[in-house]
Amino acid sequence: MKPTNWRTPLVILVVGGIILTLSMGVRHTGGLFLQPMTADHGWSRETFSFAFALQNLIWGLGSPFAGAFADRHGAGRTVLGAALLYILGLVLMAYAATPLAFNLSAGVLVGLGLSGTTFAVIMGVIGRHSTPERRSLALGIASAGGSFGQFAVLPVGQMLISTYGWQSALVLLAAGVGFIAPLAYVMADGHKPSAGAGQSIAQALREAGSEKSFHYLFWGYFVCGFQTAFIMLHLPSFVVDAGFSANIGMTAVALIGLFNIFGSFFFGWGGGRYSKKNLLAIIYALRAVAILIFLLFPLSTATVWIFAAVMGLL
Repeated sequence: MKPTNWRTPLVILVVGGIILTLSMGVRHTGGLFLQPMTADHGWSRETFSFAFALQNLIWGLGSPFAGAFADRHGAGRTVLGAALLYILGLVLMAYAATPLAFNLSAGVLVGLGLSGTTFAVIMGVIGRHSTPERRSLALGIASAGGSFGQFAVLPVGQMLISTYGWQSALVLLAAGVGFIAPLAYVMADGHKPSAGAGQSIAQALREAGSEKSFHYLFWGYFVCGFQTAFIMLHLPSFVVDAGFSANIGMTAVALIGLFNIFGSFFFGWGGGRYSKKNLLAIIYALRAVAILIFLLFPLSTATVWIFAAVMGLL
């Protein structure tokens, strides 16, 4: 009698959500380190921001290669290798004494780590193990895992910085990312060869480039990434510059993660019932309105937190 495979779609969904919680949660603490690191090193804010801009660029450019590696060699190996790069990047980031070392650690290594421990690989595994009628909801639940990480890890990151200093905080966060390594084993059976698995990356990109929907998705993600990366990195310092405490900014970013859990569930559910392109258009339009209103209203703790909650839902 053939043994039952314990790596069921539910197990893969839960473990994938945990991996996204850890990976995305630690990633979103970046804005908390801007002020203490620039103050201690005497760096400009532009120096710090460039490293994180490079991180996002490497993350984006590395994602197709991480996905291709997962197609060829399995998601488990991909997640494990990326987690090790992520850990190395955080540790070296803690001891980076020059902008170049900071760019290589926080920018290149962490960016490569994110490419293999976040959506490109994890969502692919979950999507392949979900039935078509439940796929949108499953992906929404997994996205909520990343949002929960933002909500749960940010207060921990702020506490570690306040208690042990930013350098030790980075090392301890690297230890937290280490929990992804054993979870990669669960994702190892999350690989099912697809019809396009024999394609080269160049062939896959040429095929994608000929599809109009791919371009819509690409530029849609570009807009989304620009907005979210900008807000996550600079909102905490913007709030401190306005005279509020660091905890106000940290709470705002955590609220984005908390309310994004509900937004991910809701729009994941809606995506299975209504036009996805119409839902996405509504989300982006409401984001623009929320940002405009936030800029027009006087800045206060209430407006910062309301803005964060609305952006989280969207």
